[in-house]
Amino acid sequence: MLSARPRLARRVLPLVPRARATEFRIELGARGELNHLSRPRPLSAFRTGPAAPAYRLRGYYAEAQRRFGVAWNVLAAVNYVESAFNKLRNASTAGAQGPMQFIPSTWRAYGMGGNVHDPHDAILGAANYLHANGAPRDYRRPLYRYNPSRFYVDAVLRYARLFRSDPPAFSVFYSRQVFVQTPHGLVRLTGPR
Repeated sequence: MLSARPRLARRVLPLVPRARATEFRIELGARGELNHLSRPRPLSAFRTGPAAPAYRLRGYYAEAQRRFGVAWNVLAAVNYVESAFNKLRNASTAGAQGPMQFIPSTWRAYGMGGNVHDPHDAILGAANYLHANGAPRDYRRPLYRYNPSRFYVDAVLRYARLFRSDPPAFSVFYSRQVFVQTPHGLVRLTGPR
């Protein structure tokens, strides 16, 4: 809500405990950037499910980092932005699917024969794609190829910096409820849909 109301956010910021102010600013900035990318969708367009356990996702990110050199925190940020760690299970308006949101043709090229809906396979596929496009030497260009929007790139890199500088932040974001923007406003999704 605050990312959509900058004046209110500026009034709230001084009230945030100093220890959390940086995280708060990062979240506001990233959410503000992501607000540029999405249009409200009817509640019926959203499907949810449980995320894989956080320790297992961290293991998948670490495996992908070892194999492709793509930093775990960047993969975690993509996973968070694309599907809230696979808590959101719907296909995008462009037809992308799975926890890392792949278009079918891109998945065929980079998914290494895996299942686009399996978190392990999707994370490895994303690392493969980002590596093939220049990561880890550069993250901006590969992320832009992943989703051609500077807002997307900036948001992912904000979350990635936060996860790298404050590793417990990953657990905080992992544990969050999922909210979606509908034509009737912001709605919190609970339980499988």
